[in-house]
Amino acid sequence: MGKRTKNLSGLSRFAKQAFQQSPAPDSSSKAIAESSANQHGETPTEKSLRHESLGSSWHAHDATRLVPHYKTASEVPEHLQKYFSQRKRYFTLYDEGCLLDEEGWYSVTPELIATQIAERCRCDTILDAFCGVGGNAIAFAKTCEHVIALDISPVRLALAKHNAVIYGVADRIEFILGDYISFAQAYISRSPGKRPIDVVFLSPPWGGPGYLLQGNNDVELASEQTDASPEGHPEFSLANIKPIHGADLFHLSRKITHNVAYFLPRNASLEEISALLTESAPVERVEVEEEWMGTKLKALTCYFGGLAYGQQQLF
Repeated sequence: MGKRTKNLSGLSRFAKQAFQQSPAPDSSSKAIAESSANQHGETPTEKSLRHESLGSSWHAHDATRLVPHYKTASEVPEHLQKYFSQRKRYFTLYDEGCLLDEEGWYSVTPELIATQIAERCRCDTILDAFCGVGGNAIAFAKTCEHVIALDISPVRLALAKHNAVIYGVADRIEFILGDYISFAQAYISRSPGKRPIDVVFLSPPWGGPGYLLQGNNDVELASEQTDASPEGHPEFSLANIKPIHGADLFHLSRKITHNVAYFLPRNASLEEISALLTESAPVERVEVEEEWMGTKLKALTCYFGGLAYGQQQLF
């Protein structure tokens, strides 16, 4: 495996600017900031010692001013209560200060599942195309030499960096603020000799908590049933993937590498998934792995190219 390279993200510069250029907070913002500052119930000395234990780079990447870190259920907005109860499934080190924005609470990959995917995607360089608050990127940093983590949200990218510092893997991840479509197109047209990307991991937006009932206007009911069995729910079409049709997203990614891991809803259409290879690679197979947490099916991970079982020669 290749040698790890220095992190070239420049995210710390963004984080510093974000803190320095933020407008003066109103009373509600001050209350959130004060709550965040006291989230651990620590004295200033204890807080200083905790930050010191995380390394000298912690202050540059501390994002606690961006979102609140909830300690008890009473602090959590009602619509996020169900996610807060699973916080240690998302990040086992949540109590150490891991941060999630609202989208992160319902879109982050549970840590055990992220770890399983990372083992399957072990390689030199992996691209996490929609990194969010960093759940998958952190897991990839433990099995891959170099992780490129993209997101269009500067806040989520800062939170991902913050969380990666807590897990001690920030130096292995290159955080890039930008949209995946533009990045992919630029990479495809790159000059020869640039660092190759071995694997692309796709976990694009599914359309929010109501993804189980795509095509059904009862979004409130969908949100309530996100932990229910997919049986009886309409199939999730790749057309609902954002920012472009899921099939187009896949084919764009295959121009970077044939080794693609596609993280999709548990009610995704298997027929559509199979059709992704019908024309482009008739002799290739796709492996669909079910991701379970206890007795609940959470998602599907679809492995293409050399990631699929029995196709290592395609890597």
